[in-house]
Amino acid sequence: MKIFNHINIVKKYKNSALAIGNFDGVHKGHQKVFRESKKFSRKQNIKFGVLTFSPLPVMFFNKNLKNYRLASEDQKLIFFKKNKVDFIIRIVFNKNFSEVTAENFIKNIIYKKINPKLLAVSNNFKFGKNRQGNISLLNKFSKPYNYKLLNVNPFKYSGIVVSSTRIRKLLENGNVELANKLLSRTWSIDGNVITGKKVGRKLGYRTCNIKIINYVIPKWHLHKYFKALWYTTR
Repeated sequence: MKIFNHINIVKKYKNSALAIGNFDGVHKGHQKVFRESKKFSRKQNIKFGVLTFSPLPVMFFNKNLKNYRLASEDQKLIFFKKNKVDFIIRIVFNKNFSEVTAENFIKNIIYKKINPKLLAVSNNFKFGKNRQGNISLLNKFSKPYNYKLLNVNPFKYSGIVVSSTRIRKLLENGNVELANKLLSRTWSIDGNVITGKKVGRKLGYRTCNIKIINYVIPKWHLHKYFKALWYTTR
């Protein structure tokens, strides 16, 4: 899987199928977008890529927003790879990028820099300065800029749309089991190991303390449902 931390991708990855979004958590809804995109890429014998943003736009605009993310940037890359994404384009969401209008995003970034054959987004996708871009605008420019627009309907579980917002609320309310089903995996975190209160010594077994920075914090009394915990030491 090739990773680009800029929009100047090489020719090999142009004229591909491209899914755009934040993809926080890479849940079943996101996976549906990927599946539909890959169907097209296989038929056309082209590559499938993902364009995403770092940090999440909502966290850029609200610097005080904490304990929000479902997955770290490193985790997202792992999940993308598991979903057989051929390449990733990570756009740094900063002050300059936030000023790019929706039309300029389509013309100067999507068309001139990436030039995809297929553009796949969820039906509630908004983009550009003041979130003025939407499905209608993408559809309007699809013919002039020679891409097919794939508007993927939301994935539903038990009749309810699966979204990152819904999964965050499930975790915050302690419903880890349902959150795991919507993610199609066991929710987990990574982070730095820190010194704790050394309670594990009194309990008779080792514990691992992870510094949680921007992750959603689930109700503590349901920690028994955490079957896996990823961490890195630095």
